[in-house]
Amino acid sequence: MPEYQSILFAIAAYVIGSIPFGKIIAGSVARIDITQRGSGNIGATNVARELGMKWGIITLVLDVLKGLAPVLIFSLYVSRTGAPYETALAAIGLCALLGHMFPVFLKFRGGKGVATALGVYLAISPLSCLCGLVLFVLIVIKWDFISLGSVISAGAMPLFLILFGKPQPVIIASLIMALLICYKHKENIQRLIKGEERKWKERNVQANRSSNLSNSSSE
Repeated sequence: MPEYQSILFAIAAYVIGSIPFGKIIAGSVARIDITQRGSGNIGATNVARELGMKWGIITLVLDVLKGLAPVLIFSLYVSRTGAPYETALAAIGLCALLGHMFPVFLKFRGGKGVATALGVYLAISPLSCLCGLVLFVLIVIKWDFISLGSVISAGAMPLFLILFGKPQPVIIASLIMALLICYKHKENIQRLIKGEERKWKERNVQANRSSNLSNSSSE
């Protein structure tokens, strides 16, 4: 496969990753700037807290597709050639994540990347992705911290990829992705260490109370 085609795919992956679905949905549905509400994040968690679970799930699916679609389309495009393309595949997945985290459409201030990384892993290694999801769910059920589940699952993904025999470029890309996700969660990590991070259920209760108060005042 010509190198320029891989570069074009990587650029396209970055542009697709840069689409701020959370901000678009919040602006269209509630006419609010999600970057100025709640945590200020454009991801599904903040959208769910501010707009409701339905819109959070829609944002989640779209953010997952930002990582899944470029990698999957590239894989299908080059699979018929039989040529090795692991390095290009890893680069394209990484570019999709970078697009979400540092989107050109939002002056490079984006989300934390967990959902988009999930899409990348789903395309590259569904079994590794499943292991990461199970680990994430178990952590959230046990401790009720979305951020803790996200960071630990991201850090464990390189190990799962090694376990399932994935090539070295993919593993290296997953290490970079894990570091980027931890970097984006640095404030959450600091709050976890200090015992100041709010639990998911507590945040939902607070969001529901704010919503009820707002509805009551408008009646």
